[in-house]
Amino acid sequence: IVEFSLFSSFARQVFAKQLDAYPPQQQHRHWAQICSGNPTNKIRGCDRYGCGGFGANRHNGKGKHMGVDVICADGATVYAPFSGQLSGPIRFFHNGNAIDDGVQIRGSGFCVKLVCIHPIRYHGQIRRGQQLGRMLPMQKVFPGIISHIHVENCDRSDPTHLLTPAVTPFPQQDRQWGTVCSGNPTNEIRGCDRYGCGYYGAPRQNSKRKHRAVDVICADGATVYAPFSGELSGPIKLFHNGNAIDDGVQIRGSGFCVKLVCIHPIRYNGRISKGQILGKMLPMQRVFPGIISHIHIENCDHSDPTSYLEGGKGQ
Repeated sequence: IVEFSLFSSFARQVFAKQLDAYPPQQQHRHWAQICSGNPTNKIRGCDRYGCGGFGANRHNGKGKHMGVDVICADGATVYAPFSGQLSGPIRFFHNGNAIDDGVQIRGSGFCVKLVCIHPIRYHGQIRRGQQLGRMLPMQKVFPGIISHIHVENCDRSDPTHLLTPAVTPFPQQDRQWGTVCSGNPTNEIRGCDRYGCGYYGAPRQNSKRKHRAVDVICADGATVYAPFSGELSGPIKLFHNGNAIDDGVQIRGSGFCVKLVCIHPIRYNGRISKGQILGKMLPMQRVFPGIISHIHIENCDHSDPTSYLEGGKGQ
């Protein structure tokens, strides 16, 4: 632990030097994750409707694609790529179809239109990584297309280089976990409610024992992602009573071993990559009405996982 703390201190000093070298507006010259389920902002390839890269042919070669199509499943959560001021709505198709909605964000030295999404609101401030809205049902309009968000710079320049990290991450960033739950990109931990508190070491059973896990906020039914790459095993039964949330899975790999409980995984065995869809949050409100719904995240050795969860703040 001491060795890791010294390494972290060294890394902070290096990062501080970077802050001195680059003005604040240059510190985020790449954008954050835009769509849940696509942590690397992967761009749509080609399908029978066309290709998603900037400059791709449109209108039988008579036009060019002046945006980039970032892959996003219908109904997925959409996040702000940078901090700024919202304005809209943006009507790309001007025909009122099921995906004719969007919003503009201006700030942090950028201006971008995100189309084929329904934003939570059209005006006001939004922070980088904050939930922006939901992906609209593109399959209703273009059956079989690779569903995507149309991302277009206001000046119609190419945004491709902004969609992927431009700076090689520090080695210690591999020690941080990714976002665990859609709608909670920073892995915010449950506070206190009438059932108790979500932090590591919180009292349990009238202070007879301690909470040996961390509760990461997650809405019932939300998509859950793998915090790191590894091997799955399960099921994990925390309650051993077969209630509506008595399910979960273990991931072992990348130097970690963790149990994620109160979720239903897509599968209990096999390999999974960091950021890949792991499963769905189970209906916690059925079992504990009024609780802050959450994923119970427990290190296999019962140590505190809090510091690893802070990696979601950088996404």
